[in-house]
Amino acid sequence: MIEPWVINDGSPVPVSSETVLEVLRSRIDRGRLETWLTSSSGRSLVFVTNAERAVVMLLEEEGDPGEHAVNPRAQGSSDGFVLSNGQHDEYPDEDTVPVGEAFRLVEQIVGTGSWPADARWVVDR
Repeated sequence: MIEPWVINDGSPVPVSSETVLEVLRSRIDRGRLETWLTSSSGRSLVFVTNAERAVVMLLEEEGDPGEHAVNPRAQGSSDGFVLSNGQHDEYPDEDTVPVGEAFRLVEQIVGTGSWPADARWVVDR
């Protein structure tokens, strides 16, 4: 059975792989560039974007360094990643992916619980 995921905004309503992209796009449109999702098994999926690139992290439990999507051939860095606490971050482009790819990754993880077979990611544990 696939684990249900909810957005960490106080809503108990699960998001599905069919609705998660709509939710993320709506949040971005409202200036909410950081989204945390939690699964019924306690895992967390983190999506932080600057609307062009995104950080996608999958954590097994609180305190887990987790694993994150990468783009090993990317060079440079990008800023404009605004966290919910107001902090502005900059990340190396190799540690982020284009936002369209990030949407695909999030959709797959919410739908199946794991990275797509062709995804590039590294374990930070």
